[in-house]
Amino acid sequence: MTTRTSTPATHGLLGPAPARCLVLCLVSTAATGAGLLLPAALGRTLDLLLAQAPAIRWVLYCAALVLLIALLDAAETVLGGTVDARTTAWLRRRLTGHVLAVGPRATARFGSGDLVARLVGNAAQAGTAPTARAALLAALAGPVGAVVALGLVSPWLAAVFLAGAPVLALLLRAFARDTRECVTRYQEVQGRIAQALSEAVGGHRTIRAAGTEDRETARILRPLPELSEAGHRMWQVQGRASGQSVAVAPLLQLGVVAVAGVLLARHRVTVGEVLAASRYAVLATGIGVLVGQLAGLARARAAAGRLDEVLAESPVGHGERRLPPGPGRLELRGVTALRGGRAVLDGVDLVVPGGTTLAVVGRSGAGKSLLAAVAGRLAEPDAGEILLDGVPLRELTRDELRRSIGYAFERPALLGGTVEEEIGLALDSPSPARVREAARTAQADDFVRRLPDGYDTLVADAPRSGGESQRLGLARAFAHGGRLLILDDALSSLDTVTEARIAEALVNGGAGGTRLLVAHRTATAARADAVAWLDGGRVRAVGPHEELWRAAEYRAVFGSGPEEADRSDGGAVMSHGSARRRARGRRDEGGRAP
Repeated sequence: MTTRTSTPATHGLLGPAPARCLVLCLVSTAATGAGLLLPAALGRTLDLLLAQAPAIRWVLYCAALVLLIALLDAAETVLGGTVDARTTAWLRRRLTGHVLAVGPRATARFGSGDLVARLVGNAAQAGTAPTARAALLAALAGPVGAVVALGLVSPWLAAVFLAGAPVLALLLRAFARDTRECVTRYQEVQGRIAQALSEAVGGHRTIRAAGTEDRETARILRPLPELSEAGHRMWQVQGRASGQSVAVAPLLQLGVVAVAGVLLARHRVTVGEVLAASRYAVLATGIGVLVGQLAGLARARAAAGRLDEVLAESPVGHGERRLPPGPGRLELRGVTALRGGRAVLDGVDLVVPGGTTLAVVGRSGAGKSLLAAVAGRLAEPDAGEILLDGVPLRELTRDELRRSIGYAFERPALLGGTVEEEIGLALDSPSPARVREAARTAQADDFVRRLPDGYDTLVADAPRSGGESQRLGLARAFAHGGRLLILDDALSSLDTVTEARIAEALVNGGAGGTRLLVAHRTATAARADAVAWLDGGRVRAVGPHEELWRAAEYRAVFGSGPEEADRSDGGAVMSHGSARRRARGRRDEGGRAP
């Protein structure tokens, strides 16, 4: 089996476009270099003017340097914006793909709201990392180049500056450390607020019905004081670093200028060199620029760290095998699945013969939906394995797995295309005939044709009930086809007549392949070829519905009271059993195995 490994976002030093990042670094460094040449050119020009020597050429040099600096700054701005946008888009695509590859485990760990905050806000901040690095490189090149230039003017000037340089280095180190901590805390609180808001939006009808809008607003905004404290702490750290630099930098500049004045008095340097030295002293003590660049880089790295937490989640690995020809026999061997430290499924052994329909029933919390998820590898078991036609699902390629197994859910996700596009979502090139046939099987064709533009109606513009949404989800599963069709409570919102028609189509093979359906109604269970009764995460019994119905505890799963015990062989229950036997008889007459 092959596995995929994730590379942390911060490891991409130059981002997704290394050539652009390299050009940005070169442009930034060139702009800094031009800025370092300008004081020397100005000093030389001043000396020539004081000596009344021809200085036109040096004046032109100075003008050319000023123009070059302006052009390089403009290019740096354009390149920086482009690199930021491209890196942010790359990070968002990568994070989105990784979250989808990890599956429900990502949402369970981080929460949908926090994931959105990381995808939107943190990705944008992390996307500035390449530009911030280039800017920091240029900002560091300025002081280093200025110290070298001071040494060229006079070694004494460089020595004076270097005597106080360790103090500046300590200030910058403390600032970088404190800023990273503050920014990380600030972004974490933002994620908690986003998660609370996402929960409230998802449950807005419940909140409104309960009249608890004010309480929910207070809950969402409860972390605001903590957010404010983290924000104030960031500004305090940056303000303290700036204030300390203001106290230290002017002393170093005055020291350099004072020594330059002494050297001028001793005719060791010229007036122009004193002018250049004073400018280099300012560049060498440019801690304000470094503070700003370090703050930006700290924010980017903190945001990238939050992205790394998501990217560190291992995606689902896939194998390289394909399915042999077969009827779609599904087998679960010793499947155990833990949730919150509790075994929701505990050593489940189950076989679904190819071409048959198995209903899974049980009380709430028995593990029905989790069994449906692991049966199609939407979730991973902690122990055991699942096989389809003798091949473990984990050994199948991703395309083979998803092509072979179709799903329908209680609340299908309709993603915003047209009705036809939504029904044919899993198909590379769905034909209109296939889409309409699937809609007819799902009893959706009639109401779809009544929509303003029929199958071309946008889902967002299609008024529909919960049951009609379920029918569109069922139609999508039927159009998908495959050897195994899993319905996770996908009939719960349907009326009795519609459910009976769809269940009849399932039993009669209208949906094709093997069918595994989570059932809550006796009518659905009665039409299946067999029923798996889950109780406390274990398979308590497997058999026809009318046989299991004789057990009072089984009847209690459907909310049937003890007074129905004497009706287990007659009345409504017999009608369900008879319906199942009639359906099976029709399949036998058609030459198909039950």
